[in-house]
Amino acid sequence: MYLLEQRSLKVIDTNKTFFSKLSSTLTKMLIPTKVGFNNVMITFKRNALLKVYNEYKTEQNIEESSKKEALEQRYEESYALYLEAIDKYIMDTVYKKIKNNTASDLEREHLSKYYLVVSLKDKNYLEYKYKKQEYLLKVDYMNAISVKKKETQEKYKKFYIEKMDTIYKGLLKNYSINLMDNTEKQEKNVTEKIFKALEDYVISIVPLKLETSTNDELKKDYEQYESSIIGKLDAKDIIFKKANLINITRTIFTHSFPLAAAEECYKELINQMREIILKSNTKMKRESAYKAFFNLFEEYNVKLLSTKVYWDKAKERDEYKKFWDKYLNEKSEDEKENLILKYDLKHIDVEGHKDIRKLYKERLVEKGAMRTIKDTSTTKLQKFVARKETV
Repeated sequence: MYLLEQRSLKVIDTNKTFFSKLSSTLTKMLIPTKVGFNNVMITFKRNALLKVYNEYKTEQNIEESSKKEALEQRYEESYALYLEAIDKYIMDTVYKKIKNNTASDLEREHLSKYYLVVSLKDKNYLEYKYKKQEYLLKVDYMNAISVKKKETQEKYKKFYIEKMDTIYKGLLKNYSINLMDNTEKQEKNVTEKIFKALEDYVISIVPLKLETSTNDELKKDYEQYESSIIGKLDAKDIIFKKANLINITRTIFTHSFPLAAAEECYKELINQMREIILKSNTKMKRESAYKAFFNLFEEYNVKLLSTKVYWDKAKERDEYKKFWDKYLNEKSEDEKENLILKYDLKHIDVEGHKDIRKLYKERLVEKGAMRTIKDTSTTKLQKFVARKETV
């Protein structure tokens, strides 16, 4: 009786039963088949897309509007079906491989990024729309250019660069609008998103563009960016790397990444450099931080402010022009640095920047560019005696 009770109470691990093992084995066997099928579908949809894309580009200059619209619609439909096939591969294949513990590290990373993108849908739909397209295209890129036919490779690259340009234009435009509308705390988050998007574009798309581009300015900016990421980067190096990203993408996305948004990004970098000056705990480190600050401030003016046409206030424009003309005509480096400190001192918020303002004044006094006024005021003590009034 006791043995019977023991047997009846025994808990069986369902993972070790014959049927569960068989089911698991069959699933693992079927996954490669599904991978193959999904890959075939992706290839089929990709080839169909390239065919329509080629027609669309060839007939783009046709005058007949109805034919042009029909081609554009076919192209958009083919593009949607292609993305759908890649999406299906992620959900049908990668997800199941992870579930059955047969996925590679790269596949795990793919799914992790996929869910990160999907989580944006309820927060910012436009960002989600562009980020999902970017993600799906990047998933298939290596497969697309590994085909044997060189002609097919080149066709896909052309499509890929053009489509990625459109995606990043939309993404940067969306971020720029958000940057103008947000509070100071939210602005930091948006500027970081902008820098992340700029870096992704410069790393993955710009080298492809330079394979066929004759744009010397873009080539020069990209070479400068490459030199800025060599070796171990400190906080100052990272700031200059981000400044180079702004300069490169301003060359490509003049309208989608407007000057006002680029200006806000530069202001954030300048603010970060001020923080480095404040945190420098030795004279040598502080001097190095000041030099970096002056270089960044000059780059900000050369690349951006000096090209600014529309100013909110005419007074600010005239004030800036006066400062910039004086700066350009000044020969002494010390005097140039003094001009920058005085200009920055005049324009940064008093309440939020008390410590850095104090350091600026100390440096200007040390350089003989500002005088200290001694406090000569005194307080006299007076004795008050109560007088009794008589009526």
